[in-house]
Amino acid sequence: MSAPFAFLHLTDPHLTPEGAEPLYGLDPGARLALAVADIARRHGPQGAAPASFAVVTGDLTHNAEPEAYARLRAILAGMPCPAHLLLGNHDERDVFRAAFPNAPVDARGFVQQAVDTPAGRCLMLDTKAPGTHAGRLCKDRLDWLAARLAEDQGPVLLFLHHPPYRVGIAGMDQIPLLDAEALWEVLAPHRARIRHLFHGHLHRPLSGSWRGIPTSSLRGTSHQVALDFAELPAVPGSHEPPAYALVRATAEDIVVHTHDFMDASGTFDL
Repeated sequence: MSAPFAFLHLTDPHLTPEGAEPLYGLDPGARLALAVADIARRHGPQGAAPASFAVVTGDLTHNAEPEAYARLRAILAGMPCPAHLLLGNHDERDVFRAAFPNAPVDARGFVQQAVDTPAGRCLMLDTKAPGTHAGRLCKDRLDWLAARLAEDQGPVLLFLHHPPYRVGIAGMDQIPLLDAEALWEVLAPHRARIRHLFHGHLHRPLSGSWRGIPTSSLRGTSHQVALDFAELPAVPGSHEPPAYALVRATAEDIVVHTHDFMDASGTFDL
């Protein structure tokens, strides 16, 4: 069995500017700072489970203010490993790129990149669409994805903000990735080598599969979406514990550990 390759998955920090009014009763920046401190302790070079990098799957800020992105940059400076940032529906591409001028983009300026790892090629997609909280992948973005899949025939891990499927929470099911069929047309010829799809957007601990591709997501580092299947006029929110995930991948398997980093219950010997 090969040695595991480890990385982190965080999502939906929804940062606001320093000193802003609380967001749903919380300070998203303070919560993200707690996550980063916990990661530095557990998953830095001297930690029990070092991580090679982190992926933050979108909704980096709540209202896309330059000050919120500046705060994000300052907090992420405490990470013990590089952080790859994706865009979500609450982000604005131009404002993000001004705050993070070194963030990788494709030839059309979309925030997309390929990162080759021992676990496979990580393909990180930009599903931000103007004028909607739903996600889209236009032809240019899908062509980029097709080219990256064609140039390397090894295993693949996919990352995006919007899930390509519905989950039963009415308000969120109105704003998924709208062109899931177009995405599938690109992925279908490569289905056998796509190991996992990681996403955000739903603020829920989720796992399952989409057309045979294993999927997972997790609670955001700030507020959450409540588990409520009623037909409600608004998305139900909650203050369930925030989380991040440690992903351990070998050639044989992928294991996703979700960690509630503010849990104060402690540990004991069993």
